[in-house]
Amino acid sequence: MRKNIKTTEAIFPMPVLMIATYNEDGTVDVMNAAWGTMLSRNEVILNLTKTHKTVQNMLKRKAFTVSIADSKHVVEADYFGVVSGNNTPNKFANSGLTATKSELVDAPIINEFPICLECEFIEYQDDPYGCGVIGKVVNVSALEQVMKGDTVDIDLVDAITFDPYTHGYYKVNGRVGNAFKDGFQLKK
Repeated sequence: MRKNIKTTEAIFPMPVLMIATYNEDGTVDVMNAAWGTMLSRNEVILNLTKTHKTVQNMLKRKAFTVSIADSKHVVEADYFGVVSGNNTPNKFANSGLTATKSELVDAPIINEFPICLECEFIEYQDDPYGCGVIGKVVNVSALEQVMKGDTVDIDLVDAITFDPYTHGYYKVNGRVGNAFKDGFQLKK
């Protein structure tokens, strides 16, 4: 038997993405965004409104980075979601994290987060069914400690997801199967 629930944002898990840009004065701005994903193999889409300082920065600088939040930095990740860059200009400095300027786009890489996608801004869609920000991924980097050889090990990333049912953060780890392989067991 099933029971109807009151939430409509019921797709779980939702990624915890750290979207970083530079402000007009060159300081770092970061926001927490759970509504984002890959649009294609080299494009991201982020459901963000223009009221965000980060989006205003993207429109001016034509660049941003997307980092995957991890369990070691859940407090900082949540802080980037509960405090607005519109009224807290020193938001990033308050976090205690550090950043390095991307060599490929005009945006910061947050050094402590395990994976970072460096993106060129493509467009902002704001029609009634628009999806917000679309960006082209020009580079992906990962901290060496989350790699096994040339491959990212998701267990070492220790990524977190957002649970829209309870407003909790949860770890993503523990491989349970092999994509594009295990299903062949049912093939007749």
